Amino acid sequence: MISSNDFRTGLTILVDSQLWQVVEFLHVKPGKGAAFVRTKLKNVETGQVVEKTFRAGEKVESARVEKSEMQYLYGDGNDYTFMDNQTFDQLTITKAQIGDGVKYLKEGMSAYVLRHESRIIGVDIPNHVELEVVETPPSEKGNTAQGGTKPATLETGAIVQVPFFVDVGTKIRVDTRNNQYLDRV
Repeated sequence: MISSNDFRTGLTILVDSQLWQVVEFLHVKPGKGAAFVRTKLKNVETGQVVEKTFRAGEKVESARVEKSEMQYLYGDGNDYTFMDNQTFDQLTITKAQIGDGVKYLKEGMSAYVLRHESRIIGVDIPNHVELEVVETPPSEKGNTAQGGTKPATLETGAIVQVPFFVDVGTKIRVDTRNNQYLDRV
């Protein structure tokens, strides 16, 4: 059990026998009445986001989530195969379980597989990945006054907005949380 006062972003809790992750939280102490915690929760399995209010100090069941580091091997349709770095066991995970991070998966990269009661609930990929640009329009001379961007397709198929000076073959670093170009590598 965990107190609603101890909520933090990323915490996984059990509410109404479903697994929820805290996306946002705010402690509120009104001038009149008791304090409360306003939260935005995301259902781990369905992706549904709801807002829920808890009384300050209310006890909620904490979910035990196990993280195991695995190496991404290959993708086959909607199935993606990972290998445990300790036991070398292979595990197949569906595209739905991985979520949006699937567009950044590169063979050989490490990721964390999240489990709750031996059931896979998701995959945490690194916040920053280094990928090569395989397709982008040519740079335009003299069009840099505005500091604009152009679309670039990466080796994994993800499309990111990059500055005009980035060309095909350039390795770039991308923030996987918001699909933003960070810098050249």
